[in-house]
Amino acid sequence: MKNLYFGKGKTFWISLLPLFLALYLLFSMVSISLSQIFLSFALICWIIILIRKKQKFIFPSFFWPLIIYIALSLISSLLSVNIEASLKDSKELLLFLIVPIIYTGFPKENTLKKTKLALLASAYLSCLYSLFYFFFKASPGERITGFMGHHMTQGGLLLLFSCMALSMLLITHDRIRYLWGLGFLLSLFALIFTQNRNAWVGLVIAASLILFLYKPKTLIIVPLAVGLFYLVSPQPIKNRALSIFSLKKNELRIEYMRVGIKIIKEYPLFGTGPDTVDMVFQNPKYELSEGAKRLPHLHNNILQIGAERGIPTLLAWLIFMAWAFISLIKLLKNKDPTLYPLTIAALAALLALFTAGLFEYNFADSEITMLFLYIITIPFSLVRIQRKEAIEEKNATSL
Repeated sequence: MKNLYFGKGKTFWISLLPLFLALYLLFSMVSISLSQIFLSFALICWIIILIRKKQKFIFPSFFWPLIIYIALSLISSLLSVNIEASLKDSKELLLFLIVPIIYTGFPKENTLKKTKLALLASAYLSCLYSLFYFFFKASPGERITGFMGHHMTQGGLLLLFSCMALSMLLITHDRIRYLWGLGFLLSLFALIFTQNRNAWVGLVIAASLILFLYKPKTLIIVPLAVGLFYLVSPQPIKNRALSIFSLKKNELRIEYMRVGIKIIKEYPLFGTGPDTVDMVFQNPKYELSEGAKRLPHLHNNILQIGAERGIPTLLAWLIFMAWAFISLIKLLKNKDPTLYPLTIAALAALLALFTAGLFEYNFADSEITMLFLYIITIPFSLVRIQRKEAIEEKNATSL
């Protein structure tokens, strides 16, 4: 952990910051614009707190490789084949500030617990709307988009929420866990109807991890549940599931893999520049099919980051993922009833995003990235709060 001292004290802004974070979470699965507006308000509050020297500038240690990722991405933008497009895309790098904001945004443990319920409410709204639309308005074969406007974004958000909900259901012991359980079931059905194969695979892997950490014997539930859902699913869903194993149905991704590797070899240091790979692979020398040329990216986090930002930036991203994973594994030693389920949820979300990201460029989706960074940061925020409260209690006792 890195600490940069800026002073002490409490202000109105410190009280306002958790409110904006709660409002961001409330709209995180409902409205892209509103969620980003409230996150922007949270960013302003956080900056004001730092400028007024009322709080330390601290962050979890896994944020260091993200800082390097940001710096290398900016260099890549300046060396881009299309500087204007890359610099425009670089504003998304500000989203990574959600890590220090979440880390310091909750003054008390109780505030963190209540704020978490805003995400639950957001998921209920999203899932209920998605299921209503599917059963009463959707055309045959239509893929559910929820409030997000795109099935990939909706699927990615549902995947991350499912990790949180299943962990809260199995690991916590209060009555609210049943609301999380119902939320998990709703998100599961909604996720099926997005027909996002990458998210399905990610959920199977994440659920397996959660069940293993809960009770290893419960892992038998995974194949049974997968088999049951396949049997009761409508034929379009069955066909979609079977296509996971079909080379013919995945020809585009195979094309992107070949082209992605070729671009990385041609632009190894800083890539083609953020948001420019789709411009570069239009060149006939890459021999992409017309169908592949119409899509905007390589459908793989590793290939896309390496191709558009270069190998050093890709290594920074991989180190970030590994660092966060190892840090969360270490937190598993702490069996605190509030911390433990959040740690498992974060581990599952990280594994889910990485797995799904082998088949989709989900790290570039701002809605998914924001929720992902929230989920993996919140356990470290809780540890910080608990340590702070323990010190305050010890000081009060000594007096």
